[in-house]
Amino acid sequence: MYDVSTRKRALALVAQGRSLNSASRETGISRAAIRSWQDRLEPLPRMAPPFPDPPSDRVAYAYLLGLYLGDGCISAHPRGSGHYLRIACAGYYAHWPHLFPQHGPGKKHERRIALEPWQQAIVDEHPWEFIRGLIHSDGCRITNWTEKTIGGVRKRYEYPRYFFTNLSGDVIRLFTDTLDHVGVEWKMANHRNISVARKASVALMDAHIGPKY
Repeated sequence: MYDVSTRKRALALVAQGRSLNSASRETGISRAAIRSWQDRLEPLPRMAPPFPDPPSDRVAYAYLLGLYLGDGCISAHPRGSGHYLRIACAGYYAHWPHLFPQHGPGKKHERRIALEPWQQAIVDEHPWEFIRGLIHSDGCRITNWTEKTIGGVRKRYEYPRYFFTNLSGDVIRLFTDTLDHVGVEWKMANHRNISVARKASVALMDAHIGPKY
């Protein structure tokens, strides 16, 4: 978009008796643009795009919400009105903060994190996608082991478990509330770590979470 001073310079050439072709060649501005400025000098105001409705793909959104709350952030574009959503990679969109209203200044664990009613409805409909997003962003599946002496023989036993780690107590609560919703038993290892180690619960997680790449 050309600023007003550039428009005035082009129109001044025309006012001096220069043709549109001549003014266009000298300024590098199209004849159509110069002609339109003869009718209206001021640029038309830019219309902001409308706020988006809640996403139609609720399954994908539940997963993306988990990724964002686990280890994502939203940052403003330095030269525009849009925003970047960064989760190991970045995607530009003007209305990320409206789709993820938990966005705000500072770190997520230093401010309140609560879902909007429409977000909670999506999580309630698709809890496993939300859990998968949280685990894929801020969780892991590991194999623990222990040794026991049975009948004088030292034996090694291995068992898998899931961990979810987050500094935000609010995000931890969203994770554990959703685990309760799907029937997964969990324990709080410490204030920032949730452990899922019961065999049946690990099997349930394995059936729904999938590998973390």
